[in-house]
Amino acid sequence: MLDARQHQGKFGEDYVRVLASAAGLIVSQDDLDADGIDLGFRATGRYGRRQSPTIEAQIKTWSKPSGSSGHLNYRGLNEWQFNRLAGPDFTVPRFLFVICVPADKEEYAAMTTEGVMLRHLGYFVSLRSEEPIKDPDRERIRPVRVPTANVLTASSLRRLTETQSDW
Repeated sequence: MLDARQHQGKFGEDYVRVLASAAGLIVSQDDLDADGIDLGFRATGRYGRRQSPTIEAQIKTWSKPSGSSGHLNYRGLNEWQFNRLAGPDFTVPRFLFVICVPADKEEYAAMTTEGVMLRHLGYFVSLRSEEPIKDPDRERIRPVRVPTANVLTASSLRRLTETQSDW
């Protein structure tokens, strides 16, 4: 049996995998998480001048979201994790996906006569314009503002991948 933290994290990754499947994207996962990336997403075919565009994401789950003024105030990244997403120097665009989940694991998914509903919502943000932290400390938290307008859906995930947009 998974502990609560593992269960919540696995649900978050599976939530994003479902969106990727609905979007018709290929999902990849490194054999070792040594660089702070959980999943990669690739569109097949040509999109403008790009063949098989790809993005990568670090996926975090959050059971008690808080925010204001159209943003979530996410405080779940340490400085090392932040640096694995921040700045413009990555060959493959990177995003932070924050999946807001119910506090009660029994509420993660619900069956209805119309299908399965996954709770709650996911959001995305690019940290490309953020300055990486010099001498990052794994013990210090680096808050991130995540726009609530950036809802992670099958369509938005496909658009991020096809355009490799830095939002």
